[in-house]
This record gives sequence, structure tokens and C-alpha cells, in this order.
Amino acid sequence: MKKQVRTILALTLGVLLALSALAGCTTGGAVPAGDGAEAPLKFTMTYSDNPTLPFREDWLVNTESEARYNLDITWEVIPSTDYTTKINAELATGTGYDVITYLGPSSGDQAALALSGAMAPISDYVDMGWAPNFSRRIEEWNMQAELDERRLSDGKYYFLPALFDKQFYDGGLILRDDLLEKFGMEAPTTFDELYEYLKACKEDNPESFPLTNLVGPQVTYRMSMPSFGMSVGRNASTGTWVLSWNYENKEYFPGAIDDSYKQYLEYFAKLYAEGLYDPEFLPEGDMWNIKMATGAAVASYAYYDQIGGIVAASEVEGISFNMVPPLEGPGGAYHQPKARLSAGLVFTAAAQKRDDFEQLVRAIDNMFYSDEAAELWSLGKEGVTFTRNADGSVEFIPEALESVDGIYKYLQVNYGTGSASSQFIWINEQEMLKYDENYAAINAVVAEMDGVPLSPPTPILSEENAEQASLLQAALRDAFEIWNNDFITGAKSLETDWDAYVQEMKDKGIDELCQIYNDSRR
Repeated sequence: MKKQVRTILALTLGVLLALSALAGCTTGGAVPAGDGAEAPLKFTMTYSDNPTLPFREDWLVNTESEARYNLDITWEVIPSTDYTTKINAELATGTGYDVITYLGPSSGDQAALALSGAMAPISDYVDMGWAPNFSRRIEEWNMQAELDERRLSDGKYYFLPALFDKQFYDGGLILRDDLLEKFGMEAPTTFDELYEYLKACKEDNPESFPLTNLVGPQVTYRMSMPSFGMSVGRNASTGTWVLSWNYENKEYFPGAIDDSYKQYLEYFAKLYAEGLYDPEFLPEGDMWNIKMATGAAVASYAYYDQIGGIVAASEVEGISFNMVPPLEGPGGAYHQPKARLSAGLVFTAAAQKRDDFEQLVRAIDNMFYSDEAAELWSLGKEGVTFTRNADGSVEFIPEALESVDGIYKYLQVNYGTGSASSQFIWINEQEMLKYDENYAAINAVVAEMDGVPLSPPTPILSEENAEQASLLQAALRDAFEIWNNDFITGAKSLETDWDAYVQEMKDKGIDELCQIYNDSRR
């Protein structure tokens, strides 16, 4: 009898130890250092690298995350200008990456890749309780309906999105307001007024190209096109390059051949022809900052937090920049559409095959979606980048408060906080701590004018439709890019070549693509 009891106790102890070990393997939490500590969890993760914020592996957000959660991350840093193309190619051929950041496979090429098995259906594992921090945030912010809109035709979603508690106006048209004062002008509220401002700047400095691009023209396009009634190109709000969403009729339309797009091209072709739009569409390295700081350019669609850096780098006496609300165009006054859910984290098929996949999912959930992670990726670390007063308020370190770049940019450049490529919880009240009163006032104006529309809904494409849409989109995208560039630069005439362009886009299936999307509307 005693022997039987001892055997039962031994078996019970063995089971408890096994369960304890299993729990330790799947929490994804930090493991105390010292003898006998578990080896860190190793995995690869991509990063979309913006030349205005060059990636640093030693950023506080990276080193602190690895230390807190016992991780060993190999970062695959890819230029933002080639990011989507490179990631799509890697996924199509069977990428060795484990985690891909800044991706939202809800439509187009990426939806087809997801349905083909290139990505793990993360919704399955969220339902199994592997991402409790993410799930809690979805519930607290009442975002389940919005998350469900990201499901594909198989009923699953394939990424953990970045979550915003509310929409906000983070970037727009930045321009020299000291020159407004010099010319006796008010800040422009329409595109016609912007034209007059740029023309005055060109007359004042004939060697300048007043309006320039940040990173590439896609930033300019995505922030300005909605005021013309459509959104097409690399950062089209529909993710299709060539289709737009009609908010009144609640349907897709072929924006890339619509008269609204032609009006947009006419405007920018006029700017280009008169030397008001920078012919260097893709500035390299730090050229954007140099142009803005020296007066070679005086306006650009960019982000508010970049103003401080421009002013600090400038030797122009009295130079001053400000950001204006969305300009009114033929289609109204709108900024790029935004959702409370945007590009986030994808687990690849290769990662799904790992024996420790559950541990990886739980680690990512902790690393990006826990409360402490939300604070780290936004504000940094208490005692390093800020202190907390007795009343709970945050006080940033003197270096940040005194930085000519401003708090946001100082923390971003030196510590890695506030990067769209790696921050996946955005709490408006917390973000506003890093900005000045002027920025808050601009946001209030934009909110009052409903200047930031919601992103269009994503269709539920079947696997067959997704593949067909992907094929059509690839051909249309290439043709669109060539014609778009030629129309703006004057290599093609909007008067004599527009009909030929429209016909080519029709021949390549733009109407068929639009029909697929409308037939698949939610």
C-alpha cells in the first residue's frame, strides 16, 4: 500500500513538474538571469526602415524588450521604399523570416499570399488564448467588429494589427509660415491657395523647388489625394493601387481612370511644369531635411514631429514651420483615411512550423501588446526617458524637454519610441504628452472638420478571387506607375494621351478588378 502511494505521489509530482515546465515554455515572459536560466527565445523579425529614422539595433525599445522577455531577435532591416515588394517576394517563395512587422494582409497581393498558406492564420491562435494582451485590448476598446472586417474569405485573419484608441492627425502639409508672414499671406486652406503660396516662394527664390517629397511621392499622394475624391497608388486606402472607395455610394470605383484622378494629375503636372514641385521624387539619405532646412524647399507632406529637426538643422534666420489642416480640393478637405486597426504583425508559415510557436506568439503578445510594452514603445522606460510624479503625471528627461527636435522626435531618434514600423499600441492621450499645445490645437480643428475619414472596408475575397485580383493588380500597378510619372513630368500629355492610358488600364482589367471587389463587399 505504501509503495502504491509513493508511486502515485511520484507520478503526480512528475505531472506537476511537466505542467510547470510547459507553462514556463509558453508564457513568453521574462526569465530571471542566472545559472540554470532558460536560453533566450531566438527568432527573426523584419523592420521597415525609413531614411528619416534609420534603424538602430541598440535602441532602448529593442534592448529592453529582449531583456524583459528573454528574447534574442535577429532584425531583418529592409528599406521602406522596397519593403512591400521584398516582403511579398519572400512570402511567395517561402520566407525564412519568423515575424513580419508593418503588414496588413486584408486585400490584394497579401490576401492571396495569406490564403495560399504563406502566413499563419493568427486568429486561430488568438481564439486559443495565446495572445491575451491583444484580446484584452480589443475587448476594452470595443474593436471586435473592426477586427472581424479583417477576416478573409476563410473566416480567419492573418495579422495582429496595430491598435489606435482613436484616429488622429499625425501628419499633413508642413510649410514655412515665416514666408507666409513675409508675403502677407494667410495659411492656405485650398489647393489653389497652396499654388499661390508656392508661386510666391519660387519668385522669391528662383533656384528652389518649393514643394518636395518625404521619402517618396507616395507620402504626398496618400495625404493629398483624398481631397480630390480618390486614393490610388502605392499607399491607396483600398490597398489596390488603382481602386478607390466611394463613401456616399459605399462601393469601389476605378479611381485610377476616374476624372477625379485626372484633375489631381493636372494640378501636380502644373506644379511640375512651373518648377514648383521637386523633380527629385525620391530623395536619398538626409536630402529631405537638407532641402527643407536650407530653403531649397519650403513645403512638404510630412509629420509634425519632424519640424523641430528641420529648424534645428537650419542656418536660415527666422525660419519657422507649421502644419496646416487638410486642404480643400474638388472632393472636399480630407487627410488620408485611417482605421483604428492598421498594419501590424504577421507570423509566417515557417514560424508556424516551429516547435515553440506558442511561445513565440505569447512572447510577441507580451512584447508589443501588454501594458508595460505600450508604455515602453511610446514613452520609453521610467527612470531613463521619464520619471513619474507623485500624482502619476509623466515628466520627461531634461534632454528631451530641451531638445530643439521636440520631445517626440528626440525620443524617437535616440530611443526608438513612436515608430510606425514597431509600435502597435497607440493611446492618443499618451501620445499627446510628447507634443506641444499647437499640435493638440491642430488636431482639434481637424477633428471638428471630420478631416480624417475611416479607411474603406476590406472585401471578403475567395482564394480564387484573391489570386485573380492579385494577377490583375500586378499588371495594373506597373502600368499605373509608368503613366502616373509620365503625366506629372510632362512626358505624356493629359490632353492627348489620357484616352490611351484609360484604354490600356481597361485592357489590363481595371473594370474586372473593380467588379471582383464590389462583388466581394462585406
